[in-house]
Amino acid sequence: MPAVARPSLPRPAGGLRLALLCWYDRQRRRLPWRAEPGAAVDPYTVLLSEVMLQQTTVAAVTERFVTFRERFPSLAALAAAPLDEVLHAWQGLGYYRRARALHALAREVVDRRGAELPSDPDELATLPGIGPYTAAAVAAIAFERPVVPVDGNVARVLSRLVALERPLPAALADLRRLAAALADGARPGDLAQALMDLGATLCRPTAPDCTACPWQGACRAHAQGRVSDLPVRSTRAVRPLRHATAFLVRRGDGAVLLRRRPEQGLLAGLYDLPSTPWTGEAPWPSRDALAHAPPADGWRPLPAAVRHVFTHLTLEVRVIAGDSADHAAGLFVTPSALSGVALPTLTRKLLRHGGIRA
Repeated sequence: MPAVARPSLPRPAGGLRLALLCWYDRQRRRLPWRAEPGAAVDPYTVLLSEVMLQQTTVAAVTERFVTFRERFPSLAALAAAPLDEVLHAWQGLGYYRRARALHALAREVVDRRGAELPSDPDELATLPGIGPYTAAAVAAIAFERPVVPVDGNVARVLSRLVALERPLPAALADLRRLAAALADGARPGDLAQALMDLGATLCRPTAPDCTACPWQGACRAHAQGRVSDLPVRSTRAVRPLRHATAFLVRRGDGAVLLRRRPEQGLLAGLYDLPSTPWTGEAPWPSRDALAHAPPADGWRPLPAAVRHVFTHLTLEVRVIAGDSADHAAGLFVTPSALSGVALPTLTRKLLRHGGIRA
């Protein structure tokens, strides 16, 4: 069986780099974590933004980045803060394991490296929560290392540039090799950010703006009229549906009963409403659900259900409300104090469903 040809760049890397950087100098996005041309780059700022941007949109990070950065202005400040404070400041960004890993990274770098981030991508990848993409992004943008990070945007751009036939994610090795060929030259930090911007603003998943693209003349997908067909993707597994019943227990003063989740697993260390286990079968309506309920009286079901989508599953939650005595034991939090508690988005949805603003 003949070997499959390895994809190659359609033009010399130097010409592609020059065209892309010229475009970037004119069209670069202004982002709160991005240094202005000629300004010094702060490695901590780059690291923080890249961790926040993992599986989160630029718009969501833009809303949260400045306040988080002001609250924890350095790795040392982040390392010195209690984890609960970090998790609370992370609210709205989701995927809280990133905040936990970032906090662990800060403590490791402060304790073992004198608060100095390593510049080598391989060393960066050994730190908590840092994978190959984030390590490459920080190394390139913060330290001008000649590497190109390959995320979804960059993978899409390169797949179209070379008209890659292999589906993602199986083709990532090919794309990283092509990215490495582009990385060998001046301004690696700007090149990495230019590729990100190109994918985010022009070479979009749908309705790409090829007429404004600096690589239009070199793009094989454009020449073949196949831009919208690429990149090829493997069939995505169906996200399983899970069910749960949550218990909204309130005291006479309006305080709500919360519980702290275990330190391991989904939503680790955050606060949520007591609930049944998450199962494949809906525990509603049934006595089995109430078997998991905390002490309360006057149970009454709330209409409809709350649906929340995680990366690997969809959760549908029914809520029943109950009343508790003022002297009842447990972690009761008044509505005015909920803003000071690290609540995941799911819990906020459930509270709003019960008429409580959090």
